[in-house]
Amino acid sequence: QNHDQLLELIEGIKEDPYSRRHIISAWNPGEIDLMALPPCHIMAQFYVNNGRLSCQMYQRSADFGLGIPFNIASYALFTHMIAQVCNLEVGDLIISIGDAHIYQNHIAQVKEQLSRKPFPLPTLKLNPDISVITEFEMEDIELEGYESHAAIKAPMAV
Repeated sequence: QNHDQLLELIEGIKEDPYSRRHIISAWNPGEIDLMALPPCHIMAQFYVNNGRLSCQMYQRSADFGLGIPFNIASYALFTHMIAQVCNLEVGDLIISIGDAHIYQNHIAQVKEQLSRKPFPLPTLKLNPDISVITEFEMEDIELEGYESHAAIKAPMAV
């Protein structure tokens, strides 16, 4: 039986914010063989404390050279969006990792990344008029003050 996990999550947070069952799962054992790669970030649990929504995400496998920065940004944005439509402030993003690694053919790129001086963090702005999660469009999301260094190219992992 299929469920719209996202809509059920938001409904659950609104109806019973202190439940320990606000979970989204990407791990579907019945479909793993149909996937090109089993999901790396497999579960996220959301919880409310003092009017703030936090997210704890479990990731079974984490490529620190390429994947983790994207996963952090994605789940941070996701948490902000859910908090907004649930009329909550944003709390913490906690990521637990089963297998953290850097691929051998990405070591030079990781060293280059670590040698760079970080820019000041940008500010995330969401369209405050959005109150339904499915109504967000790209135009409703803005990063003010975002700066980046030049892209670092890396070969396919081996």
